[in-house]
Amino acid sequence: MALYSEKVMDHFRNPRNVGVIENADAVGEVGNAKCGDIMTMYLKIDNDVISDVKFETFGCGSAIASSSMATELIKGKPIAEALELTNKAVAEALDGLPAYKMHCSVLAEGAIKAAIKDYYDKNGIAYDAKQFAEGPECAHCCE
Repeated sequence: MALYSEKVMDHFRNPRNVGVIENADAVGEVGNAKCGDIMTMYLKIDNDVISDVKFETFGCGSAIASSSMATELIKGKPIAEALELTNKAVAEALDGLPAYKMHCSVLAEGAIKAAIKDYYDKNGIAYDAKQFAEGPECAHCCE
């Protein structure tokens, strides 16, 4: 059995939505330089819908694939729907990740939430802080 699924390899070799959105409506960055995975998500939002999303990721193939898949899953979706995206959904959309690489999908979820929180903060939109509670992004490797 291969270590990585064909979808992981495809999103690693051919990542979607890579880059920066100039004048983005929201930017979220998560990660830890100590473990080597850092993700930045850029969102363009029109009428509460994510009309464009791009990412920059410094990290392993699983981190790049998770970022790429996450952008595909939220592009064109309402903010509220993007907020519901879980790391498990990202991993499932990639046909799975090895257990020791699940933190990459956690980072993708965190980057999206950080960007949406940035959007809410910039626009004075009230939100439930529990939706954005920070979790152990890289607890397994960054202690």
